[in-house]
Amino acid sequence: MMRSGLGRLAWVPAIGAVAVALTLGACGSGSSSNSATSPSGGPTTANAVDQSLAAKVPADIKADGKIIIGTDPTYAPSESLDTDGKTVVGFDVELFDAVAAKLGLKTEYVPSKFGDIIAGVESVKYEVGVSSFTINDDRKKQVNMVSYFSAGTQWATKKGSSDSIDPANACGKKIAVQKDTVQVDDINARSKKCTDAGKPAITVDQYQDQGQATAGVVSGKEQAMLADSPVCAYAVKQTNGQLQVLGDIYDSAPYGFVIKKDQADFADAVKGAVAAVIADGTYQKVLDKWGVTGGAVTNPAVNP
Repeated sequence: MMRSGLGRLAWVPAIGAVAVALTLGACGSGSSSNSATSPSGGPTTANAVDQSLAAKVPADIKADGKIIIGTDPTYAPSESLDTDGKTVVGFDVELFDAVAAKLGLKTEYVPSKFGDIIAGVESVKYEVGVSSFTINDDRKKQVNMVSYFSAGTQWATKKGSSDSIDPANACGKKIAVQKDTVQVDDINARSKKCTDAGKPAITVDQYQDQGQATAGVVSGKEQAMLADSPVCAYAVKQTNGQLQVLGDIYDSAPYGFVIKKDQADFADAVKGAVAAVIADGTYQKVLDKWGVTGGAVTNPAVNP
């Protein structure tokens, strides 16, 4: 993933309530379907089907009128489970719903482990992956990626903590990250610099989902965490200031929707639909709603 705004996942300031939110995330074994709606939840005319783009949709997807999407709904505000424990919500979700509507399609989100989604797209278990995937060279070798947002990495720690955490020198500290994210490589490289300099290694605790990593910092089990910038900002807000960000955002890079490598026409259609959603104003409304306007892009691309 890298993979702030008010979402609907029940992140509240008590640690026990954070655990409840984690339980909701763990129970997402089903799927949720979305049809074309506006960011406010009502029907929208802005998402009229673009027939030239719809013509590029693979026949098997067009046949049933929906896209099966792999997502890890533990990464608010990008994608998370609503209070019903099964509906996937977030700015990633609303943006892709609008994209699908331009292609004349509905969406069905299937919760998955983050590290399994790209393989699921390759095996056609999923037809698209939507889960805050940072576009990088390794991923572009496996799949097509359509850019739609930009995010960087941010650190966070417990507010008022007696631990002095410096992201530039976290040697000997206990740091939380989500598995299979670019932050794992980041923190492991920092730890190696520590040991190369004769200092204690960083204790890197990898969690299956970001909610667990965040809860570890809130509880004091972990001294800090690093995640995508909108995720850290959201965690600070949703825990009512129990957390605070550390340092500046760095290593900004685009997020990409994941599409099978041999489906170049479909990737081009999705790129065109993202551009259309930007042009008709839906894109800006979604980012405004979720408080993530700082990551807006103007020129989506395939494998930038």
